[in-house]
Amino acid sequence: MITIASLKIGQKGIIKEFSLDAVPLKLLEMGCLPGNEVRLVQIAPFKDPLYLDINGSHLAIRLETARKIEIELL
Repeated sequence: MITIASLKIGQKGIIKEFSLDAVPLKLLEMGCLPGNEVRLVQIAPFKDPLYLDINGSHLAIRLETARKIEIELL
């Protein structure tokens, strides 16, 4: 299973299905939804959080959450 956490800087993917219990509501409101494109922009010094570009919106998510969101690489 490929997740957001397995992306390398600059790589893109399409968000696949995920459990709504695994993802905070705030991320869903900010566009972290199935079918949206995600690109890893930057990784913090201790590998947490991850800085993402999701359909033009920039947000940071915890590594723990990123491991729960499955993607399809582009």
